[in-house]
Amino acid sequence: MSDVSNSSIPRHTLGQRIFQFLGTMDLAITLLLSLAVASIIGTVLQQNQPYTDYLIKFGPFWFDVFETAGLYDVYSALWFLAILTLLVISTSVCLIRNTPSMLKDMWNLRTHVQEKSLQAMHHKDQWSVDSSVDVTVTTLQDELIKQGFRVKQTPKTDEILVSAMRGGMNRMGYISTHLAIVIICLGGLLDSNLPLKLAEWQGKIKIETRDLPIKDVPAESRLPVGSQAFRGSIHIPEGRSSNVAFVAMRDGYLIQELPFKLEVKEFRIEHYATGQPKSFETDLLVYDDDLKVPLATTISVNHPLIYKGYAIYQASFSDGGSELTLEAWPLEQSAGDVAVSFDTKVFDNRQMRWGEQSLKLEMLSFRPFNINPDPTEDDPNRLRNFGPSFGFKLREDTGEALEYLNYMLPVERDGREFYLSGVRSSPAEDFGYLYIPVDDEGGLEAFNHFLIQLRDNELIEKLASEMASETLMVMENQNEGLKQSLHESLTTLVTMFVRGGFIEVNDFIETVLPEAERDTLGPAYLSMLREMLARIYFSDFEDTELVEDSQLLFLQDAVDAVGSLSRYGAPVFFLLTDYVHVEASGLQVARSPGKPIVYLGCALLIAGVFLLFYLPQRRFWMIVKNKESNSMILLAGMSNRNPKEFDAFFEKTAQTLRQVSGNSRA
Repeated sequence: MSDVSNSSIPRHTLGQRIFQFLGTMDLAITLLLSLAVASIIGTVLQQNQPYTDYLIKFGPFWFDVFETAGLYDVYSALWFLAILTLLVISTSVCLIRNTPSMLKDMWNLRTHVQEKSLQAMHHKDQWSVDSSVDVTVTTLQDELIKQGFRVKQTPKTDEILVSAMRGGMNRMGYISTHLAIVIICLGGLLDSNLPLKLAEWQGKIKIETRDLPIKDVPAESRLPVGSQAFRGSIHIPEGRSSNVAFVAMRDGYLIQELPFKLEVKEFRIEHYATGQPKSFETDLLVYDDDLKVPLATTISVNHPLIYKGYAIYQASFSDGGSELTLEAWPLEQSAGDVAVSFDTKVFDNRQMRWGEQSLKLEMLSFRPFNINPDPTEDDPNRLRNFGPSFGFKLREDTGEALEYLNYMLPVERDGREFYLSGVRSSPAEDFGYLYIPVDDEGGLEAFNHFLIQLRDNELIEKLASEMASETLMVMENQNEGLKQSLHESLTTLVTMFVRGGFIEVNDFIETVLPEAERDTLGPAYLSMLREMLARIYFSDFEDTELVEDSQLLFLQDAVDAVGSLSRYGAPVFFLLTDYVHVEASGLQVARSPGKPIVYLGCALLIAGVFLLFYLPQRRFWMIVKNKESNSMILLAGMSNRNPKEFDAFFEKTAQTLRQVSGNSRA
């Protein structure tokens, strides 16, 4: 018996069990939720940015974690593509399994129901009429047809079954929504980087991580013109052209060849009063062998050019290699004593030598204006244009670099003017600023002369000797040993100040002087240093009794600036004297062969949702049979959606059928 029972139980093969599992609702919902979470991550975390930006933002540990998880390019990550592929398979299996029954249910009027089944339904009604069965059936059938039902009679031994259905296309909503998911996912896979990843695994392409000129990028890092999907970017300066786009790939890029050439004829930008961009647009020329004359057009944000299936968007803007004229003012003895003028461009790199010191000058950026907060007592929210600025780096042979931001025009501070230069060692830091005072002529000559004086050993020796003699004379002490000691202390203080500012002087006081004498000798040393600095500055003045307050303020500002030079880290100060601004238009070029497929899927999804939610399937059955001299009618109905709404619909329909049939209550 046990053998017979076991043999009667159907056994499914492994393939059948996998097929059934792939078509389950639980798997589909899990995959959809996974895609939703991935989409949230891809929306919150800006995608395809330079890896250095992520490293600065998250730090080394989390940078590696997120990189391993593929969160910097979620929509092209293998796990995302795997989920998308599995969703296509799962939904396709579900369609294959259920579509035949759905199509059958669309047309099946279910003509084999029994009276006891109708009696068991929640929605039912029963009445009798004074007409024959045939007349009653014809009357009821005509009314149902009038209300949009498909009707079929099924004669039986002593009764007639009338089956009616409306909204059969509701089942097409199920098919349409599931088919839409498959089509949308296929379109997404078609527009993904999956082909590039496969080519990379096969060794056909290699991601380039070096900063190379376009002509030097090797062939294995170039993508030929083809039907593949991509999204790349290119910055084209005004008057320049390009026939390639850069496709960001993890920590590098690929070069995508274009079947046409783009030239930026002119770039225009408007700003708000705060300095933020208001709008920008590009006059573009498209050169193509298929065109008799170049295609001239203007693109702007949200108004792209669609050409040959390529979408060209206005995405951003940047400097296009502005031409700058700079003066290098020496800050250290090794840099010389005279300012040197030279021309350069944004993005140019050059090796500069000051004495024995060699640094690489990397020009980073230029801005023609800077709208920054400049509050006053009357207007705490005041904004002011600080004028042009340029950014650059000075890189040592070891690779270490400091980043600088210099302003062309003097800025006002406490009623006095200064040339401003910001410095930082990392983009994650804020700029710390050096304020160099401007002389009466509006230049740096006076400050440069003060630096030369501070490096003049003969002058310092002379002034230190004079100050030591005057000090001992006041003390009525002519001890030569004390005079020599005071002389050495003065020259040492000046040397330390020039080398390390007040920080080194204070360190000297804190570490060298005995703790018992520190409180008394410390202020004395600082006072002597300030006296020496004043004597050095005024050494060229014929009559120091006629010194003006403005000169004293300039000396104070110059001393503060010199005291900060040890933290500034550059042997020279670069002053912008002239420029020619060149702008570059940031374009994004995309080709999405899967876009029409996705649009088709979206249309099917909308149609399917409409059919599912707004076209419910409603079924009615009526059994009409003779009862004495009358016809007895049993009406029952059901709907697959909105049971509360169907309550009212059934009552209304039953009332109508009663009236047209000539109801007389049983």
